[in-house]
Amino acid sequence: MAARFRVLITDRAWSDTCIERAILAPIDGDIIEPGSSDEATLVDMAPEVDAIATNWARVTETVIRAARRCRIVSRFGIGVDNIAVNTATECGIPVTNCPDYCVSEVSDHALGLLLACARRIGFFHCRTKRGEYKLSSSAPMQRISGQTLGIVGLGQIARVLVPKAIALGLRVIASTPSGNDYGTGVPMVSFDELLASSDYISIHAPLTPQTRHMFAADEFSRMRRTAYLINTSRGGLVDHEALFLALNQNQIAGAALDVFDPEPPDLSQPLFQDERVIVTPHAAFVSEQALHQMRTQAMQHIVSALSGHRPQNVINPQIYCK
Repeated sequence: MAARFRVLITDRAWSDTCIERAILAPIDGDIIEPGSSDEATLVDMAPEVDAIATNWARVTETVIRAARRCRIVSRFGIGVDNIAVNTATECGIPVTNCPDYCVSEVSDHALGLLLACARRIGFFHCRTKRGEYKLSSSAPMQRISGQTLGIVGLGQIARVLVPKAIALGLRVIASTPSGNDYGTGVPMVSFDELLASSDYISIHAPLTPQTRHMFAADEFSRMRRTAYLINTSRGGLVDHEALFLALNQNQIAGAALDVFDPEPPDLSQPLFQDERVIVTPHAAFVSEQALHQMRTQAMQHIVSALSGHRPQNVINPQIYCK
């Protein structure tokens, strides 16, 4: 006998769907998964599903319009730039996310990357693994205490990062379009001032058409030559070609990247081979606890929508005002 509801999981970064199936079982929901998460495959499967859950796959306008029975698009994650939210809104479909599941993990990862840059851990690791035991091969290092961390964007993750950075003795400044410090007490500065004043810049901004490549040639030219760029937010926020050029021209000291555009990146590119660049495979969000929370929340959103209730964390609440 066919299940009452069919839920399409477009892609996932974990090994099984035990958690998802257990949460869907009480409403008689079944999971279907594509062999590929390309648009054509998702479009073929979309007409037969009641809900879509997506990790990194793109849920495009074409996919959403093909999903005529769909009653929710639920994101396994925070950002929804891989979902055609405007189209979903037009179709009256709620889009949800999991805004707080990895706040601790990503703030820890950003701080870890900062420490790795400051103490040249990535650089020395690469050199010693090749057999070079030579302290003088690194550029001079500065004491972390007293240096300045500039935070771009002040969402939940950035706000948790603030006290961790202050505990290390870092001076923290931030820049946001609103200028709101959200009760952190962090001095709010212009983006230009942040670029010129920071020894480390950690990006915590959403990816939108306005923020795409917000770090490009002009921005790198205005940073300190001794500064490091840290990105645990979205790969599209940084122009990687401009970053490589800035490194080659010694406009900045280095970078630490956990996110890329596209993902996975072509690791053979010179930028990712550069000793001044630390690269991690979109790992900032990961812990056993965070994954469990994210998977649970995303499925609970689907259960709520398919049960006729308004789910939590709706990105486009205006659909309920029609």
